[in-house]
Amino acid sequence: MRLLPILAAATALLVPAAAIQAAPRTPEQVAAAALKAAPVWDGHNDVPGGLRWRRKDMLAGFDFHDTTGTGTDKLPPMHTDLTRLRKGHVGAQFWSVFVSAGLTDQQAVQAVMEQIDVTKRLVARYPGELQYAASSADVTRAMKAGKIASLLGMEGGYAIAGSPGVLRQFYALGVRYMTLTHSKTTSWADSATDAPQHGGLTDFGKDVVREMQRIGMLVDLSHVSAETMADALDVAGAPVIFSHSGALAIDGHPRNVPDAVLARLKANGGIVMAVTLPGYVSEKVRQWGAAQAGEKARAAALYPDRPEAAAAALAAWAKANPEPRASLSELADHIDHIVKVAGIDHVGLGGDFDGMATTTEGMDDVAGYPNLFVELARRGYGQADLQKIASGNIMRVLKAAEAYAAARRADPPLETPTTF
Repeated sequence: MRLLPILAAATALLVPAAAIQAAPRTPEQVAAAALKAAPVWDGHNDVPGGLRWRRKDMLAGFDFHDTTGTGTDKLPPMHTDLTRLRKGHVGAQFWSVFVSAGLTDQQAVQAVMEQIDVTKRLVARYPGELQYAASSADVTRAMKAGKIASLLGMEGGYAIAGSPGVLRQFYALGVRYMTLTHSKTTSWADSATDAPQHGGLTDFGKDVVREMQRIGMLVDLSHVSAETMADALDVAGAPVIFSHSGALAIDGHPRNVPDAVLARLKANGGIVMAVTLPGYVSEKVRQWGAAQAGEKARAAALYPDRPEAAAAALAAWAKANPEPRASLSELADHIDHIVKVAGIDHVGLGGDFDGMATTTEGMDDVAGYPNLFVELARRGYGQADLQKIASGNIMRVLKAAEAYAAARRADPPLETPTTF
């Protein structure tokens, strides 16, 4: 009866010590463990704008469980729905309440109000999957409940109509970040994609940054010029964010962040949330876009009296010069570079889904995030670092902004005289 224990002991002596240690985890296993522990907190998704463009904010008949059949002859299918958010391990989302920079001040204020309203109605319509969030504590509670925390981010500072009072009321309605500009320069801040007028921020623009941080609203520097980025960092007392941007050193689009600004994020504590829009991810895609724009202008100049001939010429050029695709590897290169210059604590994810016509390979919709995490794990990122990228870093940033605002509750609000 003592033979079995003796045999077992003898067998154990024959097994190499390395064999009884835990086997190394595969990149897929590392990525899966990270996303289970820390779901993705995405910095920018344009579903609210999509609802405005596609449905005029009417939710009747809209099924957010499955939007794969929403394509039209003018618009591709939506990138986002509840099913794919789950597949993508998205646990928190900043929904972008964006309106056109071409609107008048009063139109922009109304339109943002309507965007906030439709987003809150969408969240309320799916209480089993979505949970409205206005704080870091709300996000934690939603994630623990297995729901997708839904926050509001406002894209385009023109929508405050130059009024600190409007800014504060948007915060009261739940807006937790504001992108200082969009595609156009405003009366107080230069955009990355428009002619500069101020050399960055005006004095009022600097006051807007201070006021945002006083009330606890994150300052979003995506879309702004490099000079505006620098000016904002000069006056910021709390961490700033780039809700959907890349590294300028990897793709030269002016929407991306230069190394000098990345280096300053260490001291500021801020974060760049890596964007997936192909023209910002891939230099070859950016160059193709510039060539296409040049060819379009050339065709229009050749056939000013025959628009159909100009369209045919452009179509022939496109057939001979197909658009390249941005790759998952190029997207990971942006994250690598941000980590190299700013550090692992200063990078996150801001897909820009439903705000772009084409996508990066492997990131065709919100379900693609696990693909990116596997690629990063293959590059040597461990589980702890992946958890920071997924949601740990942006959670730290929001908590810091909240703490900064709490310490300044007694500070007087920014006041300006009304104009009408």
